[in-house]
Formats: sequence, structure tokens, C-alpha cells
Amino acid sequence: MKIVFLGTSASTPTKERNLSSIAIRFEGEWLLFDAPEGTQRQMMKAGVSYLKINKIFISHFHADHFLGLGGLLATMNIHARDWPLTIYGPKGVEKKVAHSLEMAMLKPLFEVKCIEAKKGVIVQEEKYSIEAFPLKHEIECFGYAFMEKDKKGEFNRQKAIELGIPIGPLFSELQNGKSVRIKGKTIKPEEVMDSSKGRKGKKISMVFDTLPSTIYHKAIQDSDILIHESSFLEERKDRAEETMHSTALDAALAAKKTGCKKLVLFHLSARHKETEKFENEARKEFGNSVAATDLMEIEVG
Repeated sequence: MKIVFLGTSASTPTKERNLSSIAIRFEGEWLLFDAPEGTQRQMMKAGVSYLKINKIFISHFHADHFLGLGGLLATMNIHARDWPLTIYGPKGVEKKVAHSLEMAMLKPLFEVKCIEAKKGVIVQEEKYSIEAFPLKHEIECFGYAFMEKDKKGEFNRQKAIELGIPIGPLFSELQNGKSVRIKGKTIKPEEVMDSSKGRKGKKISMVFDTLPSTIYHKAIQDSDILIHESSFLEERKDRAEETMHSTALDAALAAKKTGCKKLVLFHLSARHKETEKFENEARKEFGNSVAATDLMEIEVG
């Protein structure tokens, strides 16, 4: 699993930072979170394949989080994409995507499905799920938590055969935690699963534009990596509150209160050129803090 920060700036791009966007790679699939202008070029520079993106998650419809979607879809079209793409976002996402396609004068050759995000799990795949949670911003806004499913252990194929279980669907049932009966005998999963090779799945939470509050704390609880917007420093706390954004200290307090392991700050105001100031402020409350830079990668293992 890998996280790539395609951009880290808030509101306006700078020479050093593109607008904020995050890509996560999990077992060959790329997931994209927000699509501001310039996103596709950042993807090319970072080696993020837009043809391997099947899901895009939009936090809210302010321009610095959404304006690059039409161009990205047009590029997918030019490269002959012919399989579906699903876009998740706040209420009205279907209409917003339609407007983006209209502005790009684009009729995609592939299906574009739109799903309105609501509080709770919105994606349920075999090996991961994604939960949406509301944030406090000027307009409806969501954060997202990527949750890898726990690995229960390693299936001992040879042991299963020795116990008389025929090769086939019963293997899958045992791997999924179900007992099976063979010739009047019950075989339990623990008899054929090596639990020592199991592990807890990783959790990556992304908090986009928000006034700090406790409404999202339960959703980000115990994250291995918390990615949190920190548009301002405490010296501009009044401006942060006025625009319904967080400071680096706000992000650090959220990480501390929810038992997160690592904090990554992003969505940094263009007025601050030095990321060290954000890190120093956050580390007063949460030591394992770092400010993201464009194209920075984090391997999650």
C-alpha cells in the first residue's frame, strides 16, 4: 500500500505546491481523493496511472478540490478507457459531474457512475472498505477513511487435504471463518488457519476542509496514518475560524485525542512558505507529525 500526495496547497497553487489531492495505491488499484486543477499532470509526474483509477472521492465542491475532474476524465477518454468509473461525493455529485463533462465538451466512451456520499461505509470490497464522515465547513464536506480488512491468517492447504477436505469451495468457507462438515465430522477454521501469520489491517483517514470539532473523531479513531488539513498556523487562528479551516495545532490535537499513530499535515496556506513551521506547531502536542510536500510518498507496510 502506498500514499502519494499529488498536491498540498490550500485554495491557490504555488510554484512549489499544487492544490491538494491524494492518491492511494492498494494491490494495483489507485484511489483518488479530490481532483483539483493540475491533478492529472501531478499524476504523470508521480507515476500514478489514471487508467488504474476506478474510484474517485470528492470531499466537497469548492473549486480547489474539484475543478480538475473534467480534464482528467477527458484524458481517460483520449486513452480509450472503456470500463466504468465511479465518483463519490456530497449531495448533487451527479449534477456537478455532468456540468464538468459539459464544460469539457466531453461525451465519455466509458460509464461514469455517481454515488452520493453519506455518513458510514460507502465502499465494501473484498480486502478493504471506505467510510465517509461529515466535516464542518462552509458547504457540505466529507472526510474519508480507507480501512484494510484484517488478515485472519494463512490457509494451510496441505493440512486441509490431510483432514479429508476436498479441494474446492469448502476451502473458501474455512478461510472466511466458517466451519465445515465432512463425513459427519466438523472441521473448524482454526484447524487449518495459521493465525500467527495474520495481522490487523491498516487504516488511513483523510480530513479535508473543516472547522475543528469532535464530530469526526470516532471515524478517525486509531488511524495508522491521519492526513489532516492544516490551512493555517495558530497565529492566524481568527482567519481559520472565519473560513472554517483548521490549524496545525488543531490537527495535532485531533490526532492525539483519537489515538492515531502518525499525523501528516496537508492543505497548507500559500502564505506560509516553510513547512517546518507547521511541523513545529503540531509537534508541541503530537510528536509524530510531518508536513507533506508535493509528490511525497508514504509506503504503508
